[in-house]
Amino acid sequence: MKRTNLMLLSAILSCTILFTSCKKEVAAEPKAATVSIADETKIINMLLDNWHTAAAKGDHNGYFGKIAEGGRYLGTDATENWDKKAFDAFAKPYFDKGQAWDFKALERNIYFSKDGRTAWFDELLDTWMKACRGSGVLEKEGNEWKIKHYVLSMTVPNDAIDAVIPAKAKYEDSLIAKMKTAKK
Repeated sequence: MKRTNLMLLSAILSCTILFTSCKKEVAAEPKAATVSIADETKIINMLLDNWHTAAAKGDHNGYFGKIAEGGRYLGTDATENWDKKAFDAFAKPYFDKGQAWDFKALERNIYFSKDGRTAWFDELLDTWMKACRGSGVLEKEGNEWKIKHYVLSMTVPNDAIDAVIPAKAKYEDSLIAKMKTAKK
């Protein structure tokens, strides 16, 4: 009996020493990549400038390659709300001519999500339509930024609103009425 107790005590003591002396290796959570907002801002500025330049040069792949597969493009016309495929079909004839449109950023503001993987921006553009406003959302896919959503809007000076509304009305009144009816 003594020998059995001694062996049991020895086994318990050995196990206790073994378990307390072993350190459990816990895999550290991977650290989020440190994002340099200044560097990412430069990259996004270059991407957007190159995107606009690709349109000016009729570079179809350079332009549409920067739009995410699930990306959307909203144009200046109230009916222009395209997925990438539909926008590509609309724009292809312009690109086939060797030049689509020529937009140059006059100013741009870029903002980032906390994790640095989503960015949104607004830009004031010099275009053939005079000043336009562009805004959009980009997501980082792997190490590459892609345009997920872009909105192009014509600006209207406040002092010109009264003159512009009748010009818009002859095109948009029926569209608004149709959309209100469809919503019911």
